[in-house]
Amino acid sequence: MPETTRRDWLKQVTLGGILWAALSRSATGAEQRPPNIIFILADDLGYGDLGCYGQTQFQTPNLDQMAAEGLRFTDCYAGSTVCAPSRCCLMTGFHTGHAWVRGNALVPLRPEDTTVAEVLKKAGYSTGLVGKWGLGEPDTTGIPTRKGFDEFFGYLNQKHAHNYYPEYLWQNETQIRLEGNTEGKPGVSTERSVYTPELFASKAADFITRHKDHPFFLFFSPTIPHGNNERLREDGVGMEVPSDAPYSDKPWPQEQKNKAAMITFLDGIAGRIFQQLKNLGLDDNTIVFFTSDNGPHKEGADPALFKSSGPFRGIKRDLYEGGIRVPMLVRWPGKITPGTVSPFPWAFWDFLPTAAELAGSTPPQGIDGQSILQVLLGHSDTLKPHEYLYWEFHEGGFKQAVRIGNFKVVRPQTKADIEIYDLSNDSSETQNIAPDHPEIVKQAATLFKSARTENPKWPGT
Repeated sequence: MPETTRRDWLKQVTLGGILWAALSRSATGAEQRPPNIIFILADDLGYGDLGCYGQTQFQTPNLDQMAAEGLRFTDCYAGSTVCAPSRCCLMTGFHTGHAWVRGNALVPLRPEDTTVAEVLKKAGYSTGLVGKWGLGEPDTTGIPTRKGFDEFFGYLNQKHAHNYYPEYLWQNETQIRLEGNTEGKPGVSTERSVYTPELFASKAADFITRHKDHPFFLFFSPTIPHGNNERLREDGVGMEVPSDAPYSDKPWPQEQKNKAAMITFLDGIAGRIFQQLKNLGLDDNTIVFFTSDNGPHKEGADPALFKSSGPFRGIKRDLYEGGIRVPMLVRWPGKITPGTVSPFPWAFWDFLPTAAELAGSTPPQGIDGQSILQVLLGHSDTLKPHEYLYWEFHEGGFKQAVRIGNFKVVRPQTKADIEIYDLSNDSSETQNIAPDHPEIVKQAATLFKSARTENPKWPGT
């Protein structure tokens, strides 16, 4: 970006010069290039699965350190309660009432669906995706290299991503054989040599090294701790990990040992990324996000044993808080105040405009998201939260939810009675106060119609 253009942009978004000072080296020094952006997206990791969110039975020291060095959000929400629509919201800036992908059916993104990668690529960023995609099958309009990513390595199909030892992965638009992995039945490998989370860690490190001299966006999307549903049905092992260490001696069911080991393994990968940024001199000019695509699953592991939903009701596939409220950590040394905690409510569809503002670019018109950069920099009092946050889900009937201020409204099934919970004193959603608030019932009923557009793939009935 030309120096004068970046200076004009920064001046436009300053809060009396505060943001200008935060994003510049000094009044006399050279301005920084736009920050590198790394977004780490775990798969089915619950709000309570990190030590910094209350987990006590297994360890996540690197992510806990990330929270200590950065910002921990208490009220951040996934785009949906399952992976594909949640990722669609993250990539396109729309909530599920307007997003093209609203469920896990194999529906690809369209050419007109602008992604955060396309926005950042236009701003001069190198863009890479390592891990799981789920928004376009081979030879469709939705594959990553046709949606703004210069480089892609991983799984296209979310069911294929169940297998941690697959026979192949995709590199850009080419299928790559993984020697040493052999599948018997689909999704169930009989020979297991290459563990994809470890391979993804290496690919992510390589991307960072190769692009260290220019602004880059890395979407790092490992599949931990998602279960292998196919292997679970075959031999009862849903949580695939090379070793259950360091939890081998714990008095837990084997699947729980595996789950804990998987999450600690992911924590170790995060630690390696932070160390690499330091070694390359990129730490101060790289903003890192860490979160999960939805709440914890029960496909091979019991979310109740580790209290994976934290204090909340529900799990994956629920629109109660446990299904959609997720951990969100953001770290940017020198810009984000260490050890801060924010209750500011936001959701995945806010990431695209936030990334655009970080890059000095402009998000697409008409999206649902808003930039939360001011919140990241400690100025949440200057940004008005969304009037409402909206979700819909299409498995097992049509479900809807909306958060209006501190009120959470849920319609758990088509034409079911509306439920209302006051999250300020009932975050576990145990006391339905709808009978006491007819005005909110009316407001929510209106939003359940007006906050969505009809989609032939996802009918609102």
